Amino acid sequence: MKKIFLIVAIIATSFVQYGFAQTDHADHQTQPVALLPLYYNIKDALVSGDAKLAASKAQEFVKGVNSTDSKVINENSKKGLLEHAVKLAKSKDLKSEREHFAGLSTSMITLAKTSKLSAEPVYQMYCPMKKSNWLSSEKAVKNPYYGSAMLTCGNVVETIK
Repeated sequence: MKKIFLIVAIIATSFVQYGFAQTDHADHQTQPVALLPLYYNIKDALVSGDAKLAASKAQEFVKGVNSTDSKVINENSKKGLLEHAVKLAKSKDLKSEREHFAGLSTSMITLAKTSKLSAEPVYQMYCPMKKSNWLSSEKAVKNPYYGSAMLTCGNVVETIK
């Protein structure tokens, strides 16, 4: 009887360890989730009109993209994200940062539509004055392209789930 109990315990332990190994692997594949909050930090800095903070947050975003496994985000997507994020990170001019944010947003929207970036809904916003989109975690419009000058200019064009 003790031998049977011991064998069952060993088998059960093996399955539990295998289950944890699979969970860790699954977490590794959800890496792009971390990019969305980094993107939102850039957006929020631009909404507040803080060029220095936007550049700093863009540097964090670049590090996040570079540390993401190419199995999770393909090289073309990485290239598109980094093209504008690097320029935004190097800029000290708010107007220039907002221009690069438009390109970064285009790449992020593409990524959001092809990968699950969030358990929560992601809202694609559109600014008719800038003719550009951006992503937001909330339905309330806070325009990163014009900040306080036209804070509520724009609307939700799609909800990405």
